[in-house]
Amino acid sequence: MDKRYQVFISSTYSDLKEERGKVMQTVMSLDCIPAGMEFFTAIDSEQLEFIKKIIDDCDYYILIIGGKYGSMTEDGISYTEQEYNYAVSKGIRVLAFLHKNINQLTTDKIELDQNKREKLEAFRDRVKTGRLVQFWSNADELNGKVAVSLTKTIKTYPAVGWVRGNTPTNEETLQEINELRKELDELRKYKYEKEKSGSEIENIASLDEKISLTGYHGTHHYKWEINLSWKELFSLISPFFLESHNDYFAKQIISEVLIEETGRTDAYKPELCSKDFQTIKIQMRALGLMHIAPAQTTKGGQALFWTLSQKGVKLMNDLRVIRHSASTETDD
Repeated sequence: MDKRYQVFISSTYSDLKEERGKVMQTVMSLDCIPAGMEFFTAIDSEQLEFIKKIIDDCDYYILIIGGKYGSMTEDGISYTEQEYNYAVSKGIRVLAFLHKNINQLTTDKIELDQNKREKLEAFRDRVKTGRLVQFWSNADELNGKVAVSLTKTIKTYPAVGWVRGNTPTNEETLQEINELRKELDELRKYKYEKEKSGSEIENIASLDEKISLTGYHGTHHYKWEINLSWKELFSLISPFFLESHNDYFAKQIISEVLIEETGRTDAYKPELCSKDFQTIKIQMRALGLMHIAPAQTTKGGQALFWTLSQKGVKLMNDLRVIRHSASTETDD
């Protein structure tokens, strides 16, 4: 069945017109449907909500970062970063392309405002964390890397895509769907049996052992640190995972819970150190308290999702339930 994939192209606009134009032509040459700010009026908060609906319909998301941070929302975050955050939260496959050396760009293509330069650097660092990115130095190099990466991504991670309304669904396609459903059922059974039997890890830290966790907050990356036991950590975060959250939101939830526990209730954009976040992830799985595994997103891609295991729900109830206070003797 022939499909066409919709690809959202996100970047600042005025400084990257040439680059966007070439990337858009490449996307169309690959029989994909491009979407981006060229199709919208000047962006504002109301328009951003509409763009989110467009992103919902996209199969892949291309992020191009040059030397500018761009226009910002009332929250002090650029519209480009807002679009990226939303795409990640929806589990859409992201292809990121960062300029190799922004200091080599002309002054009209870099941020002169120090605050925006710091925000741009923080954004670049965040995009590079946990994913492979491509680096480019000119429009032609960027265009070539987009063509190769998008082609490979479509082949490796085929998404839902669009099919013409008059395309018939033949018997062979229905049979293929039925076989895929059977395979999915088998995988679910295998996962259940494996989780049920479990695998013992020698000398694993007990719930009462302490761990030191660090993170940063604010545009200047102020450091924060907290020491607590695994039991205390689980007690704090477990109620948020009664429903499933992807890896991006899991980190965000844990970061906000921990920094609040430090007393910094007004901290801006707290972020747990990536190394510590990965340690928490591994420990929660090893303790059997969380199911953390890849799952299909609503757009057909793959993302890690967190949710409490049965063991985790039981421990959460034991730790968090409010019990009756000790009863007092009554007079005869």
